[in-house]
Amino acid sequence: MSITLFVGGIMQGSKQEMAVHDQTYRDRIAAVVHRHHPDIEIVDPAKLHPNSVTYTRGRAIETFRDSLERAAAADALIAYLPEASMGTAIEIWRAHEAGRPVFIISPMRNNWMLWVTATCIFPDIDAFSSFVAGGYLKQYLQQASGSM
Repeated sequence: MSITLFVGGIMQGSKQEMAVHDQTYRDRIAAVVHRHHPDIEIVDPAKLHPNSVTYTRGRAIETFRDSLERAAAADALIAYLPEASMGTAIEIWRAHEAGRPVFIISPMRNNWMLWVTATCIFPDIDAFSSFVAGGYLKQYLQQASGSM
């Protein structure tokens, strides 16, 4: 059975213009996971839709709904939130409601939405990397999927 991790995180955030935040965190997270679990499939909406900020409203709605379904269907969700993101909050909620483990990388440790839905909250990618290297991600995934 294939294990999938959905990588959510800030894209537009609170930007007023049609632009996105730096997305290099996605490659860093994928590299951390693949270093210890090379066979895990990463579902990354930014890679699936690299030009989504230019989509028409109709295509944006379709893409957003698809991302929500992918977040709920994945074996776990990893979210990177250096600041609030409404879209990522909904992805987190969908994964949480689907009973999936939710791993959040964010300095917003006291944000209610995060600590109500999170399985674990990490202050930064380095802390998440230590968690993965210590075998803890694998333990959560084994519990969630019954395999690996």
